[in-house]
Amino acid sequence: MVKVAVVGATGAVGEEMIEVLHARKFPLSELVLLASERSAGKSMNTAFGEKQVEAFSVERAQSCDFVLMAVSGGFSTEFSPQITANGKTVVIDNSSAFRYHEDVPLVVPEINRSAMEGKLLIANPNCTTAIAAMALWPLHKSFKLKKIIVSTYQAASGAGAQGMTELEEGTRLALDGKEHPNEVFAHPLPFNVIPHIDSFQSNGYTKEEMKVVWETQKIFDDKTLACSCTAVRIPTKRAHSEAITIETEEDVTPEAAIEVLKSAPGVEVVDSPSEKVYPMPLTSTKKYDVEVGRIRRSLIFAPKGLDLFVSGDQLLRGAALNAVLIAEAKLE
Repeated sequence: MVKVAVVGATGAVGEEMIEVLHARKFPLSELVLLASERSAGKSMNTAFGEKQVEAFSVERAQSCDFVLMAVSGGFSTEFSPQITANGKTVVIDNSSAFRYHEDVPLVVPEINRSAMEGKLLIANPNCTTAIAAMALWPLHKSFKLKKIIVSTYQAASGAGAQGMTELEEGTRLALDGKEHPNEVFAHPLPFNVIPHIDSFQSNGYTKEEMKVVWETQKIFDDKTLACSCTAVRIPTKRAHSEAITIETEEDVTPEAAIEVLKSAPGVEVVDSPSEKVYPMPLTSTKKYDVEVGRIRRSLIFAPKGLDLFVSGDQLLRGAALNAVLIAEAKLE
């Protein structure tokens, strides 16, 4: 039995981490909930019963075998190395703080679990990358991806609990004909789409878009893989969707791709357009697997290309579930 701490336990991702630990029957002997001084002393109703939130300290975190970090990059940059300095506590960091460090593995366990062997600090990928990677990796193994073009439809949950609250409250105000101010998003999100997530970079892409490029190449261990992304925030509460076009080295058909994806872990093929069955946030929310559908020949790259659509729960596959799967893999 092992001791597990969740840092940032009162946030949207932290709460999901607790739920996933319980749902997957992670063999923990003690669950420690850590947060800021502001949240310390609060009681939380969790799947493990009522638990009291403690103020974060490096010493308390080091008393645990695993520390799941659901905090900002700045916080993780300061404290994650301090926690692992004891030479035994494993830190799984959900922020972007260490994703691009050469000596820190960026892991989706179904893809590259061997990368974290002997490592105490492990990075969780960006939610958009993780969801796409689940569908793309099996296709890469079978048909060798050459180019990936992604357009995302990202839910408010990508901005945490505050983002979901702003969408809900803003929608009510908008329906009442009232002004709905925006603090979390660049513009009001209700009845709108915003092609702006994270800061713009010198190449005209946003950091969110470049995360998909950098992280896919690192997880797949292939710097030659060409990738481009346009990331868009949409007024849905939870679960991200992505339209993906791929060019492959090998000939590929929709039928062959479906067979590969049907046997891939963490993937559910949802593809019967004549019956109005395809991936959607409504059906992928609260689901561990990433839905993949609308699989068809690319009109541009065929016979070496496909178009597909994926939808996955940003808080689960894109964050909490992946972190717990990393911990399970480390235990093994």
